[in-house]
Amino acid sequence: MNISNFYKNLIKRLDSGILITIAVFWLAVVFGNGIFSVLSWTALLLIVPILGLLRLIITIILMLIQRKLMKRFIISIAISILMIMPFSITLGLTSIVYPSGDLSMEALVIGTPFKEDVTVGWGGDLAKDNKPHVIWASERYAYDLVKTPYNTGAKDLKEYGIYGLECFSPISGTVVAVCDKEPDILPNTEEFTSLEGNYVYIRIESTGTYLLLNHFQKGTIAVTIGEDIQHGTYLGKMGNSGTTSEPHLHIHHQSQDPTKTLHPILAEGLPLLFSLTRDSNDINIGEVLVKGKMLPGNYNYMR
Repeated sequence: MNISNFYKNLIKRLDSGILITIAVFWLAVVFGNGIFSVLSWTALLLIVPILGLLRLIITIILMLIQRKLMKRFIISIAISILMIMPFSITLGLTSIVYPSGDLSMEALVIGTPFKEDVTVGWGGDLAKDNKPHVIWASERYAYDLVKTPYNTGAKDLKEYGIYGLECFSPISGTVVAVCDKEPDILPNTEEFTSLEGNYVYIRIESTGTYLLLNHFQKGTIAVTIGEDIQHGTYLGKMGNSGTTSEPHLHIHHQSQDPTKTLHPILAEGLPLLFSLTRDSNDINIGEVLVKGKMLPGNYNYMR
């Protein structure tokens, strides 16, 4: 076999293998569920585009060496571009989101985490209402909650309404993880130490799932790992720790134990609904809140 045929057969097999792998990933994402779908989606958004870029560079180099295989290389370049394209989703340049299922399936209904009224900064099922979250499987149904004034561009943390606001557990459960050591960062700097910042993670006994609350002020968290807490238990004060452009509460619901996942994005996010009852602890009925919607405070919370 001459060198040209060797390259031709090798590239043909490689192209076929890549196309089959990409097809399997997309089928797992669209028709599957659970952690395999999560891993497939993460691979499509992060790993496959990097491999596609490397492959594109190598293919161009080989084109210069083996000009007789120009047609085969053009096909390979097209496949490389196909591999790179999902990175536009990663960058938030499209309206494509992680496929969502029926919101009634495995949905968790919770109360408000605050005594005072707050606003949904990001939330909902569509990219236009929740672009930072809906791209990723783990945060598919996540919310960012803020309080007026917000999105002002101010450098002083105290100029944001939610900064220092007392946060209460919106549901009963067991605390499985706490971080209370990270300092706040300046607004609009993103000079973070970790993705989550200071946090409280709660296991919901009735569902076996987990509620994650992030971005607390350092030194304010009042619960400990292993503690059984009730709806309305004081958790801490809101800050600006972690990956956050301004003070807010990030909250989401997921299947996997966050203390056992390799990375925060490698988890299956589940629907999260809020009860809008202002004066009661009744959280049997909830709804999805979209960007700009007000979440009423719960006057019953006590410290």
